[in-house]
Amino acid sequence: MTTGAPATSDEAPETNMLLQACVNGARDVAQHPWLSIDPAVVADDAARAIGAGAHEIHVHPKNDRGSDSVAAEDVARWVRAVRAACPDVPVGVTTGAWAEPDVEHRLAAIAAWTELPDFASVNWHEAGADEVAALLRSRGVGVEAGIWDASGLEAWRRSPERGTCLRILIELPDEAADVVCGHAEGLIAHVAAEEPDIPILLHGEEDSAWPAFELAVEWGLDARVGLEDGLALPDGRPASDNAALMRAAVRLMSGR
Repeated sequence: MTTGAPATSDEAPETNMLLQACVNGARDVAQHPWLSIDPAVVADDAARAIGAGAHEIHVHPKNDRGSDSVAAEDVARWVRAVRAACPDVPVGVTTGAWAEPDVEHRLAAIAAWTELPDFASVNWHEAGADEVAALLRSRGVGVEAGIWDASGLEAWRRSPERGTCLRILIELPDEAADVVCGHAEGLIAHVAAEEPDIPILLHGEEDSAWPAFELAVEWGLDARVGLEDGLALPDGRPASDNAALMRAAVRLMSGR
């Protein structure tokens, strides 16, 4: 279920597990010093995350107000900045409905992109997921299918785009560690039954972030960590930056 991405750091263990850095997310910039509306600042942090062992970058482009954006000019600025700081590294973006709730406006924005990311996440519980995914693929952009819950799973199961996805993102909510395993097992089993050959990336957020990562290591799945999903290290201390989170992830991958 992995993509076989090569390690990019001397710290990274020999493994086929893909490690993605989700460097900012929809968080308010006041939540951490390395969250910024300046793409150059976030791109610099992303480069250090790659140096610490990440294989690819997932970033949320922002507008001048600091809100997530799918507008062509914002996507172009952010993708160019990350690519300049992280040459030859795959870069993905969000297409979350919170960035543009109107489906037709979201599709028009994506159709106008001039700087195409390598991949983009599409949340299948959101209206317009099939159309967004089809448009992305028509433009040569890989699709990460975000499945958060049963409704998203069912929508993806019925989707004509189901078998075309680059990977499936099993996204666990902020929940107690003792329920993470059961939640993850159920979603993964359904996804694998439908499309056994599509890689699965498992991740959580806040309290579920590190338990989900540990399960991904145990089960041989792809995973991600970063300031989007959690601001703390496994021991609960605040993370200084995305690179610190990557180093912690690499240690867990190595069994250290």
